[in-house]
Amino acid sequence: MGVVVKDMEITSTLPAAKIFKAFVLDSDELFPKVHPHAFKSIELVEGDGCAGSIKKITFAEEHIKHAKHRIDLLDKEKFIYHYTWIEGDALMNVFEKISYEIKFEAHHHGSVCKVTTKFFVIGDVKLDEEKLEAGKEKFIGLFRAIEAHVLGN
Repeated sequence: MGVVVKDMEITSTLPAAKIFKAFVLDSDELFPKVHPHAFKSIELVEGDGCAGSIKKITFAEEHIKHAKHRIDLLDKEKFIYHYTWIEGDALMNVFEKISYEIKFEAHHHGSVCKVTTKFFVIGDVKLDEEKLEAGKEKFIGLFRAIEAHVLGN
C-alpha cells in the first residue's frame, strides 16, 4: 500500500466560523440542497456526530452510489475537521481509504480552508492525476456552492 498526499487551499470572504459551520456542521443538510445532482442524502448511521461517528453518503451520480466516512476529529473551537472514507463505491477498488484533514483559519478579509488529502492506495495501483484533479475541482465547486448559499441567505 502506498500513500499519496495532496494539499490545497481555498480562500473565502466568509469568516472561518461561518464557513466551518456551513461546510462541516450543516453539511448533512446543505450538500444535498446545494448540489442535488451530486448528493441524494447524508445521514448519521452510527454515533453522535463527534469523533468515531459514521456517516453514509448516498450519491446521485450513476457510477458512484454510496460511501461511508468516519469522523476522526471535530474541533468546533479551532475549526478543524478530519474524516476518512472507509467504505463504498467512492473508493473505486483503488483505495483502501481516503483521509481528509480540513482546517479553517482567518485570512485577510475572510478565511482560508486548508485541506490535506491522503490517498491510501491498494497495492501498486498508479493514480490517474487527471482524476485526482477532477476530484479536487469537484471539492472546490462544492465549497463555492456552500459559500454562495451562505452569502445569499
